[in-house]
Amino acid sequence: MNRKTFLITSLGFLGWRDLAQFKIQKTYSISELTGKGLTDLYSLKIPLLKTVAKAFLEMQNEAKKENISIEIVSGYRSYNKQKIIWNRKFNSNAINGLKIQKNIKKIIEYSTVPGTSRHHWGTDVDLIDGSKTKEGDVLITKKFNEKGTYWELKKWMDKNAENFGFVLAYTNDPGRKGFNYEPWHYSFAPISVPMLKSYLDLNLKEVLITSGLEGKEYLSHDFISKYIDEHILGINHILKSF
Repeated sequence: MNRKTFLITSLGFLGWRDLAQFKIQKTYSISELTGKGLTDLYSLKIPLLKTVAKAFLEMQNEAKKENISIEIVSGYRSYNKQKIIWNRKFNSNAINGLKIQKNIKKIIEYSTVPGTSRHHWGTDVDLIDGSKTKEGDVLITKKFNEKGTYWELKKWMDKNAENFGFVLAYTNDPGRKGFNYEPWHYSFAPISVPMLKSYLDLNLKEVLITSGLEGKEYLSHDFISKYIDEHILGINHILKSF
């Protein structure tokens, strides 16, 4: 089954949604894949590739008809931004007494090693319902559970998101490894699937070890191999069907 047939069949794209409109490259540059050179973003408020932003706006408008205001908490994230997040968590954990191995293990429950985030691609978003009052950390699983603040949003996304090309990246399937369940994180499959394929061709050992990265001495060949299998590929099966 070719990619176009797969996506139409698996994602349930509406009949008028022709995948030929998407600029699907066969390969992507290292800078595009690692958050060091992606510039073709729609806007600061909608920090996504322009093609992805168009699909997002269509989905957002459709949700408004049911009084759901889909809001982006996080879209594109640069390598430097991810490194700041990583180093802050690493140093905080170290202050609390975690040794390097346990420190990194705790970070990668939710946060990626800089250079490996799907948010580097401009295809992935963390979403909430902007019509709801924001209290504390909004990206908490219980807020997306039944009776939670974003339960209605989750039900709407479960039913409709794939019609617009957006697929839940980190599911709560019991057999899935890697990052914890994230009911807020969606990926635009028509572009993120081929981007992942290109990403897996990179020599990550050379890409990830950069100056100023806390804990970089632990990022051994064995760690990276396991991290690829469990975290980079620990995603919704739809997103790794090339």
